Amino acid sequence: MQKSKYDDPVFFAKYSQMNRSKEGLAGAGEWEDLQKILPSFSGKTVLDLGCGYGWHCIYAAEHGAAHVTGVDLSEKMLEVAREKTQFSQVEYQRAAIEEADFAPESFDVVFSSLAFHYVKDYPTLVEKVRSWLKPGGDFVFSVEHPIFTAYGSQDWYYDENGNILHFPVDNYYYEGERKANFLGEDVGKYHRTLTTYLDTLLTGGFALRRVVEAKPPEHMQDLPGMKDELRRPMMLLVAANKM
Repeated sequence: MQKSKYDDPVFFAKYSQMNRSKEGLAGAGEWEDLQKILPSFSGKTVLDLGCGYGWHCIYAAEHGAAHVTGVDLSEKMLEVAREKTQFSQVEYQRAAIEEADFAPESFDVVFSSLAFHYVKDYPTLVEKVRSWLKPGGDFVFSVEHPIFTAYGSQDWYYDENGNILHFPVDNYYYEGERKANFLGEDVGKYHRTLTTYLDTLLTGGFALRRVVEAKPPEHMQDLPGMKDELRRPMMLLVAANKM
């Protein structure tokens, strides 16, 4: 089985101090936009790929999901998820997203939050998701925006006094692995273009329902650094249906 960066004690400790780790969905800048494009969960079977702390699994259960399966590679993430989850219809499995395997037409909804940029083979993943979904099923995911992932460092370009000048974008069409700096640690992520994210769905048996370049809500813009998030897109949100 692959190893997860999130099982590194130092990295996980840093991640646990992020707003989205401490405050849950309310601490995620993209949540208000993401919530608007989610389908109804009532009576549905749901799969969450890269479930992390389980916040979205819990949300689905709170909103009437009949059964929720959360998959994550990190044992540390899953330990927290199991501690937080009080719903018997939620189960967690440890696996890499690429290695997950389910019977055809097992789910009404497949969801993923900020995980697919860790996956090397996106087209194959889309094929698998389509096979797991029931006809007309919902596929909703968020990823880091291609503008954010293109250059690789995921940091601003600064002047000699440390003031932000702009966000660097380079090598956009050269898809593949980037070494990003996240929480002061080197993390491998995969860059792909907006065309790849969307056209793979359109040519792979999905109909696009919503595409949103998420931005932090007004009430978060007083938090340190949040106003700078309006200078370039960081999150891409996509909702599609299996045709």
